[in-house]
Amino acid sequence: MQCHTARVAAPLIILDSATLYYRAFYALPEKLTAPDGRPHNAVRGFLSMLTKLVSIHSPSGLVAAWDTDWRPDWRVALIPSYKTHRLHTPMDSGPHDLGVEDLPDTLEPQIDAISQILDACGIARIGFENFEADDVIASVAAQSRQANLVVTSDKDLIQVISDHTSIVLQTNGGVDAWPILGPEEVLSRFGVTVDQYVDYAVLRGDPSDGLPGVRGIGDKTAASLITAFGTIESVITASRADYPAKPLTPRLAANIQESIGYLDDAKTVITAETSLPVQHWDTSIPSEPLDPVELSALTQQWGVDKYMAELFQAFDG
Repeated sequence: MQCHTARVAAPLIILDSATLYYRAFYALPEKLTAPDGRPHNAVRGFLSMLTKLVSIHSPSGLVAAWDTDWRPDWRVALIPSYKTHRLHTPMDSGPHDLGVEDLPDTLEPQIDAISQILDACGIARIGFENFEADDVIASVAAQSRQANLVVTSDKDLIQVISDHTSIVLQTNGGVDAWPILGPEEVLSRFGVTVDQYVDYAVLRGDPSDGLPGVRGIGDKTAASLITAFGTIESVITASRADYPAKPLTPRLAANIQESIGYLDDAKTVITAETSLPVQHWDTSIPSEPLDPVELSALTQQWGVDKYMAELFQAFDG
C-alpha cells in the first residue's frame, strides 16, 4: 500500500545518504564504469536520485546526513548484536577488528567520491564522531524551523515525523513513486502513532539492525500491545505476575518478563539523538559549486559530468 500526502512547499530535504548510495549500488549494474574502468554505479545513481528528488520537491535547502560512525560504541555496549550483520570479521580478526564495516570492494571508493563531490558542490554534509546519520537527521529535523522532508529507507526514522517533518520512504520503484509519510500515514500503515513507534519497533525487533525483539511478538501483537497500554513501561507492568487484571496470556507475559533488560536497552539504542550541534552548517541550495575546479576534476574522473550538470539545472529550477 502506498500512502501519498500533499507536496510539502519548499522543504529542507534531509538525506539519509547511506540508504541512497547503497540503493544506487545494488540497483545499477557494475558494468557502468568511469573512464578509468572502475564501476561508478553508486555515484551515478546517487546523483540521479538526488536530481529527481530536487526536481519533484523543489527544496529550499539540502542536508546530506553522513554515517561518520555507523555503529557507535555506546549503542553496541547496550546491544552487542547491533548491526553485527554488517561487520567485516576476517578469519584472523580479534575483538579490536569488530568495528569495521563490511563494504563491497567497488563501493568503498565510490562512497569517498560521493562525499568529495558533495563537499565540492557546497552541499551541507553533516556527520559526528560516535553518532550515526540517524542522529544527525533527528537533530536537524528537531532544530529546523521550516518544513522538512527526510529521505530514507530506515523505518526507525519514523520517530522524527511531526507536524513539520515528513518522510519520503524509499520503496520499490522510482523516486517519483516513493510514498510520503506523515502522522496520519504512520497510524494507517503501522497501527501506532509516531510517538509510539519506537516502543512498537523495540517490541517487534528488527533483524536488519540486529535487534531481536521479544520472542513471540510480531508486527500485529506489538501494535496491539502499544495501542492498549501506550508504552513499553506499561506493557512490562501489565506482564508482572502480581498485576491484578492479568490482561496478557501467561506465555506472552513470561516472554516480556524475560526481555526486560533488552527492552530498556533497545529503546535507548533506537531512539535518535536530537541535540547535536547542527545549526552551524549552511543548508541552502548552492547556486554554483563551492569548489568548481575540484568538482570538475571529480566528475570527469568518475565520468558523471552529465549527472552533475543535471543536478545544478535542477537546483536552478
